[in-house]
Amino acid sequence: MTTTPSPASAQRLPRDLALVTVAIDAAMVLVNMAIQLWPDSPHGEQLRSTYALPGVWIPMVFSIGMAWVLAAALAWSHGRNALEKRGVGSVARLPHPRIRYAAVYIAVLVLNFYLLSPLFYEVQLLFMPGGRLHDFFGSTSMSAAMALFTVLQSVAQLILLVLGVWVSAWFALRAASAAPSDAQQQDDDEAIGASPRRAVALVGAAVFASLQMWSGVVVSRWTSVARGMDGLELLIAWMLPPLVAFALAFWGGWLGANAGLARVRPFRAVAAAALAFVLVQVSCIAIALAWVMLATWSHSFDNAGGLIGFALALVLVYSVLVVVLMRAATRWLYRRY
Repeated sequence: MTTTPSPASAQRLPRDLALVTVAIDAAMVLVNMAIQLWPDSPHGEQLRSTYALPGVWIPMVFSIGMAWVLAAALAWSHGRNALEKRGVGSVARLPHPRIRYAAVYIAVLVLNFYLLSPLFYEVQLLFMPGGRLHDFFGSTSMSAAMALFTVLQSVAQLILLVLGVWVSAWFALRAASAAPSDAQQQDDDEAIGASPRRAVALVGAAVFASLQMWSGVVVSRWTSVARGMDGLELLIAWMLPPLVAFALAFWGGWLGANAGLARVRPFRAVAAAALAFVLVQVSCIAIALAWVMLATWSHSFDNAGGLIGFALALVLVYSVLVVVLMRAATRWLYRRY
């Protein structure tokens, strides 16, 4: 039994892929947590008491949320890219793209949860006291080796997330078809493009904020900056930075995108966010190091006022850099459009 291609259904495909991605991620997390915290599980009681600690569940919730936002933004981008490149009619003729995407994405998550994650954990145990690598590196260089492994593990997990969404979208959207004609492309742009400029800013902001949260998660794994915070302070410390980063990146992306854009070109927005993120981090690190060297030479950090002033100045510099570099990266990558 064949179904009649529906242009309206095809136009909803980017949104549906994003929703399917978040729904599957949420279901997988709930199933995994239920298995771990089940009363009859071997370590259920210990895990329940551990997850009840604010210092454990708050970073975990925001880390999971970061992955969901990034995966949803990438899934939306794949769907939108297919609409813009192939046309609404071609995408409407794809056989059950949502089901195919969901099937592959579930398989990818199962592989990640039950094969790759335990493998990463086994490697991490090698760096723990009594592990083989701990004895090899010694106690003096162990902290640096553990920090390097944490960064590499986080990078590997980020790459796996991106590849998982890409493989799922490729399988769901693969179908050889001719590119739409210019007239048909214009009709498709009018049908699917409610606000390309806003979409560019939203995708860029979502990717930038997710990467910023990802870097915060990486740093929190081998630093003790937030150990003295209580539950509310810790919640604000984890919630406020990504919201601010999203707002600043959205502003920069909106300023960088041309008001007359006809198409979103979503992966250009993703590339702009990634480029701006790297430039912001490098710039902030360079400015902070230069400021610390200057302050050390002039003894500006000898009192609390100097430290507070340094922190406020760094926040201001970060805010300006996010807007300026996001605007510049977006404008550069969309300069032909």
